[in-house]
Parts: sequence; C-alpha cells; structure tokens
Amino acid sequence: AAHWPLTSEISQDWTDMTDPQHPDRSGDGQTLWHGRFAGGPAEALMAYTVSLPFDRTMWRDDIDGSAAHVRGLARVGLLTDAERDDVLSALDQVSDEMESDTFVFVESDEDVHTAVERRVTELAGSAGGKLHTARSRNDQVATDLRLWCKRELLVVARSIHDLQSVLLDRALGSGDTYLPGYTHLQRAQPVLLAHHLLAHGWALARDVDRLLATRDRLDVSPLGAGALAGSSLPIDPEGNAADLGFAAVFDNSLDAVSDRDFVAEAVFDLALVGIHLSRIGEEWVLWTSGEFGFAKLDDGYATGSSMLPQKKNPDIAEHARGKSGRMIGNLTGLLATHKGLPLAYNRDLQEDKEPLFDSVEQVTLAVAALTGMIATATFVPEAMQAAADEETTAATDLAEYLVRVGVPFREAHAIVGAHVRAALAGEGSLSDLVAADSRLGPDAAALVGPGVGVRMRTSRGAAGPEALPLQVESYRAMLARDAERLGL
Repeated sequence: AAHWPLTSEISQDWTDMTDPQHPDRSGDGQTLWHGRFAGGPAEALMAYTVSLPFDRTMWRDDIDGSAAHVRGLARVGLLTDAERDDVLSALDQVSDEMESDTFVFVESDEDVHTAVERRVTELAGSAGGKLHTARSRNDQVATDLRLWCKRELLVVARSIHDLQSVLLDRALGSGDTYLPGYTHLQRAQPVLLAHHLLAHGWALARDVDRLLATRDRLDVSPLGAGALAGSSLPIDPEGNAADLGFAAVFDNSLDAVSDRDFVAEAVFDLALVGIHLSRIGEEWVLWTSGEFGFAKLDDGYATGSSMLPQKKNPDIAEHARGKSGRMIGNLTGLLATHKGLPLAYNRDLQEDKEPLFDSVEQVTLAVAALTGMIATATFVPEAMQAAADEETTAATDLAEYLVRVGVPFREAHAIVGAHVRAALAGEGSLSDLVAADSRLGPDAAALVGPGVGVRMRTSRGAAGPEALPLQVESYRAMLARDAERLGL
C-alpha cells in the first residue's frame, strides 16, 4: 500500500497537486454535476470534501473497473467497437501516466474517479464522454474499493505468513532452550522457547484466516447498481463481474452502493492483527531489557539515544505496541461513521477510506519490521533458563505428584502452597522442605531440579519437548494449507 497523507494534510496536498498556475494544469474547471448548477463550487467546499490526496491510491482499480464497464457497454451496444477501443486506449494511457507519475491533475479533480474520466475524455473525445454511461460514482467507488481490498488484504495476509514462517524457523533453531511461562507477568511454569514462539504463530494464523474470510465475503461486484436503483439501459452486471474477477454480483442495488460492512470487517481484522503484534512487541520490550536479558536485538533493528550513549532501544517493538491504539481508533471511528446512515449512499461513506488505508499501511509496515527484528535477534538461553529454574516454578508438578498417589488436588495444592510459603519466608529451600515431607520425599524433590519441569509437560499441545514434534507437524501443515490459499 502506498503512503497516503494525514487528514490534516489533505487540503494542502490537493492545492499543491492542482496548482492552477502550473502551465500544464489548465482544465475547464467543470465538475461532474456542472449542468445542474449556475456556478462552480466554492473553494471552501472543494477543500473540505476533496478526497483525491488519499483515494488516488485506488487509481489502478478505477482504471480496471472503468475498462470492464466500457467492455460491458460495448457488449450491449451502448458503445461501438471503435468507441470502445478509443476509450480503452485512453485508459491505457492514463494508466501509463499514473504509473510513471506524469499524470497532471487539475483543480476540478476532486477525486481519482473524476481525474481519470476527465483525462480519458481529453484523450478520447466524444467517446470518452460515454465512459460514465449507466454508471454512478456510487457503484464506481464501491467497485474500486472492493477491488483494492481484494488485492491489499491478500498482500497483508502473505506478509503475515512470512512472519509465521520466521517464527517457525526460530522455534526449530532454539533446540531445548526454555524460559519461564508467565501469568499475570509472574513466573508460572517453564515452557520451551519454541512453544512460546509458535503460540504467536497460531494467533497470526487466525488473523490470516479472518483476512481471507473477509476477502471472500467482499468478493461481490456492485458495478451496475448505479446511484442507488440500477439503470433503464441494457447493462451487463454479470458480465462485468466476471470480467473483473468477482465471484458474485449484487442482488440489491440499494445495498450494493451503501454496503461498507467489508471495510468494517477489514479494519477489525487489521486491528486484531495490530493487537497481536502489540503483544509480541510488549514481550520483546521486556525480553531485551536489562531486567530480563532474554534476547539481544541486531543493530539494524534497534535505535540509540540522542543523549545516553549506552542505550539500544527496541523501537520496532514499541511502535508495534503503540500503533495498535491507532488501529483500534480507526475501527471505532469507522463504526461510529456508519452508525445510523439511511439508505442508500451518503457522503459520510467517504470516511471509510482513510482508516482502511491507514490500517493496511501500518500493519504492513509493522509486520515487515517485526519479521526482520525477530529473524535477526539473538536469544540468551542461559538467562531464560536461569529464570525458569526458580524453584517455585515446580510447584504445580509437586502438587500433581501428590495427585498421582491419590491425594485430592485441592489438598495437594494446599500442601505444596504451604511449603512455598515457608521457602519464601526463609525456612529453607523448597527442594529441602519437600524432601523432608513424608508425603513427598526425595523423589518429589527431584522435580525441583533445573530443566526438569519443562520435560514434565507431556500432554497434547503442551510446552515440553515430548509434545513439540506433533505441534510442529500441525503448524507446518497449517502453513502449507495457507500458502496454497494465499497463492504462494
């Protein structure tokens, strides 16, 4: 996704793009609705309502949609073959100009759709004036946005798949390294580092699945719905849908032009990706701190301090954590905009694009940066394992030892809890206290030894080495299935 401007920059960006003093930016100043009005639009109106600085990112989709529409008009006899070819040739030239950044915008170009049609008409003459036959900007915009989402959500999902693959690579390379697993950010039980890394990979798998499901649901063409009620002309919505690669065509014109559920779904999916990336970021902020010391960042994926020479800061992780709030804000703002809109199209819906484009851009940047950060980081197994070998992390294993000899779990919990309390009070080490208890003894005390606890985790999906191979097999199968779905 290309970078797009902040809302506060849009009016100035439009003014800069369409400087009327520029020798190549003449243009007749007409709007698409000029016939109804005696005069042109006020500058304040254009500055407030213009969307070109951000919706120009959809230029490819607008040209593709327009080309399909033109071919459809020719199929039903509303354009001659010669007119069709002239307009398609003009659209190709507009595409080349956009691609090479030589397209010249004029003051009347309030959005990318207006700009493309205006330029096509300049190039194709009267045939270009037929481009908008049986089409409204309402179904045009809805079509463009669905095409954009189909493409960009796939790009995001593929980038997440790359991050999942890096997590698998790092998991497989971590060997028997283990670290504390935490609840409430308190050391709980030891887990393999591989298990911890793959936990994030499974969460990201759900993100991929959601993005692809949203993509499937939005794969419906609204082209032909017109402004809100369809057309009296013999158009071909089914043919246009097939031409554009949509899986289905709309059934209700009112719904087709007003539906932005797919945008809300996409922004939700992206917000949840952002939350998952934030969780990864939070852990890496902790892991790379002096207090934890579990990992070290590569110099290329860290920053320094302008004042403190010793600093090596995890800025990528912090940005991933911080930008999740921005993506949540995009979602809540979008939902509030959609609330209470009557059918069919309302200009409020112009507010769907900025949060969508921003969320796609921020997730794309975050995934790429985190992928590089994790791929190049160095783990510190000795620090991880020293923290995980704290005697109290064996408490659950001690309780389960008692369960295996018939002690009810609640009673076992209380027995072990009392020994932990005594150890923390300085009455002895936990292993010595356990060894001295006739209900436990030396065999139970051996469970407190370094590296023992992680090997005790043997149930399906558990955090120990015995269960890991089956998880890795399942994870690899998931990646392979998703690679096929993603066209990788």
